[in-house]
Amino acid sequence: MKILGIDPGYERLGIAILEKKSDERKERVLYSECFNTPRKLSFPERLGLLGKEVNKILKKYQPDVLAIETLFLTTNHKTVMKVAEARGVVIYECIQAGIKIFEASPPQIKIATTGYGKANKEQVMKMVKLLVEIDNTKKSDDELDAIAIALTAFAHFK
Repeated sequence: MKILGIDPGYERLGIAILEKKSDERKERVLYSECFNTPRKLSFPERLGLLGKEVNKILKKYQPDVLAIETLFLTTNHKTVMKVAEARGVVIYECIQAGIKIFEASPPQIKIATTGYGKANKEQVMKMVKLLVEIDNTKKSDDELDAIAIALTAFAHFK
C-alpha cells in the first residue's frame, strides 16, 4: 500500500509518499519534500501551483490513499481559511484520481506516532525519525508532519 501524506498549507505544503509491502516490517519513505509557493504570486496562482504539484506526484507515485491533517482553529481566521482552501485543492486532485481520503486530527496523529495525544512537536518529530528510515537531512517540520500523517493512516488501516 502507498499513502500520500499531506501537511496542508498554501505557502508550504508538506508532502510524503510512504509505502509498506506485506512482507516488510517498517514503512518506507519513497519521497518527501516541503513544496513552497512564491509569496509574490497571488493566492489563486499559489493554489494552482499546489494543484499541479499534487497532480504530478499522484501520476508519478500512484498512491492508494491520501492522508491529510484536519484543520484546527486558531486565532488567525484568515490563515485558517486559506489553509482550508489549500486542503480543498489537494482533496479535489485526489478525488479526481480516484484515491481514498483519510483525515486525521492533530491529537490522532500524536497518538499514532507517540502514543500520547498531547505530545509536543519535538516528541512527534523524534518518533517519526525512529519509525521510518529517513534521510537525516530532512529537517522541514512540514515534511516530517506529512510523514507523521501518512504513518497515522497506516496505523488506522492495520
